Amino acid sequence: MLLIIENIKLAISSIRANKMRSFLTMLGIIIGISSVITIASLGQTSKDVISKEFEAFGKNRVVIYMPFSEAIKDSDYFKDEDIEKINSKFKQDIEYISPSIYAGSEVKVGRNTAKVDINGVAQGFENMVNSVDVIKGRFINETDVRSRKDAAVIDEKLALKLFGRGEAVGKTIRCDVDSNITDVKIIGVYRTKPSIFDALGSSDRTTMYMPYSVFSSQLSYIGAIDIKISEDKPAQQTGQKIADFLARSKNRDPGFYIIQSTAEEQGSIDNILNTLSLAIGAIAAISLLVGGIGIMNIMLVSVTERTREIGIRKSLGARRKDILLQFLTEAMIVSAIGGIIGTSLGLLLSSGISIFLKVKPVIDPATVIVSVVFSAVVGMFFGLYPANKAAKLDPIDALRYE
Repeated sequence: MLLIIENIKLAISSIRANKMRSFLTMLGIIIGISSVITIASLGQTSKDVISKEFEAFGKNRVVIYMPFSEAIKDSDYFKDEDIEKINSKFKQDIEYISPSIYAGSEVKVGRNTAKVDINGVAQGFENMVNSVDVIKGRFINETDVRSRKDAAVIDEKLALKLFGRGEAVGKTIRCDVDSNITDVKIIGVYRTKPSIFDALGSSDRTTMYMPYSVFSSQLSYIGAIDIKISEDKPAQQTGQKIADFLARSKNRDPGFYIIQSTAEEQGSIDNILNTLSLAIGAIAAISLLVGGIGIMNIMLVSVTERTREIGIRKSLGARRKDILLQFLTEAMIVSAIGGIIGTSLGLLLSSGISIFLKVKPVIDPATVIVSVVFSAVVGMFFGLYPANKAAKLDPIDALRYE
């Protein structure tokens, strides 16, 4: 134990005596470790952000829609009775189901106008997605759907644009609903939760929610069904069962209808991010190899400079393994210090980039620990040859060295 402490003191003393040379030796390790940590952190942060975006869109959400084919028949389209059949057979597996209906319109209040995207939904839609937060009034309910009520829930921004700071709930707006100019009553105002993609969109259009039942012309030819699978059920497999059930009911082969799930889409994006992080991290890790070669080079120089010191130590009784341990310790400390500096720099870089992108950084402690340990292992591996060379020196030849 005393010998190890002494070797550490000798290593630190040698580093202090050659500060610039030691720093340049560490540089490859610093760049490599900081790059790997930054890339790993940003990759994990991206996955976390995307996961939250998918949760906002709807966790365990599945869309079953028509295939793009010229062989489509009128009977292949979904009807209201198909939705009732799904509700009856898969009652324990689903939490929400509705025809997927979208339309565009221009709304008008006095002289104020705005363009909106109308989304026809059923009761419970606000519980399927996390992006809609009702702040005034209420959302669409079962009574609205059954009575085909001309009711709407509008975005807070649209409410301010049309009514200023006045109360929007209970007011009426005029818009095109199912190809008819209709007076629609506002029953609720919602606030959209912030998204990292907000900055990408320059459109001033907002989404307005109405009961899907008011779009009677579209209900005859429903092209897609929006479903939320229960949390305790596998979304992709359950969605496929529902799609196959619909295919059989319409005398089509299983797999006829196309299914998309948020879980599948998120998995695909996660795989892409993992592959990119791994590829870029591998490229960044090459600098660790360069840093290791730098350590080997500087340790060989150190062995040459301290040849007489090695000779004196051996003549005083130092064993081969003592000399080997001395230079291995020095190489590992140089590398470990570089690893610590590189880790700190990597954490600062990843945090800085995350703050710039306005997202919360995600840093895995295991990555930090592995990085520091790996840097020490690199030092030991590349310091082995110089240390072994020093240990093999003949004491008499070492003492004669000038």
